[in-house]
Amino acid sequence: MFSPIKTSQHSFHIVDASPWPIVTAFSAFFMLFGMVLYMHSFALGFQLVSLGFLATILNASFWWRDIVRESTFEGLHSVQVQNGLRFGMILFIVSEVMLFFAFFWAFFHASLNPVPEIGCVWPPKGIQAINPWLIPLLNTALLLTSGASLTWSHAALLGGYKLEAITGLVLTIILAILFTGFQVYEYRNAEFNINDGVYGSTFYMLTGLHGFHVIVGTLFLIVALYRAMQHHYTSQVHVGYESSAWYWHFVDVVWIFLFLVVYTWGEGV
Repeated sequence: MFSPIKTSQHSFHIVDASPWPIVTAFSAFFMLFGMVLYMHSFALGFQLVSLGFLATILNASFWWRDIVRESTFEGLHSVQVQNGLRFGMILFIVSEVMLFFAFFWAFFHASLNPVPEIGCVWPPKGIQAINPWLIPLLNTALLLTSGASLTWSHAALLGGYKLEAITGLVLTIILAILFTGFQVYEYRNAEFNINDGVYGSTFYMLTGLHGFHVIVGTLFLIVALYRAMQHHYTSQVHVGYESSAWYWHFVDVVWIFLFLVVYTWGEGV
């Protein structure tokens, strides 16, 4: 007597056993441990943090490759699974908002009530703030334009115009790279650094953290571009594309706050 074929009673995807979560966790631990050693000038600290960083990137790439394979080639991502991925991306962006909120809080705490040690003024005495109407304004225009081109690309994808969607993504990536280049130029020509008291530390932590997110978002968009060129997306199913677009719009919004608060208002409270 043959046993009946077992069928799933739900529409969710129960993932197979994977080595990537535990391996990525150890890689991140070694990266953090090496960073602590490096900051305290211990031997092999830089080598350990570099090894942990490369291992984390490699493991994450393999992990995400498996997710792409499950969704695109195996068809295991039902509507419920896609909604779960979207909800997870939303929670991730919310956690990033809280991270930036902490550093903005530090900036406001220091600037609204400057202590005597920094001259009771903001910016502190001896700090030549960056002119917000030069490179920061240009970078604002670049990011806002990139947000518009990405919105155009997304609308084209929804309409089934793949060539226009790819063109918009390429334009967005070019603008993102230009933004990063101008940010590096600004850092190299700034008259203060992260060691210059509370102003330097809050400025570089906020703008540097945002710059890191720009780089991550650029890589995210490059992956989305590659997948779009490989015809992984349809007008109905494109969760990976949506996630990259949400992340990039989050980066845009954070920069607007940075420009208005740190560069413009913070130049002379």
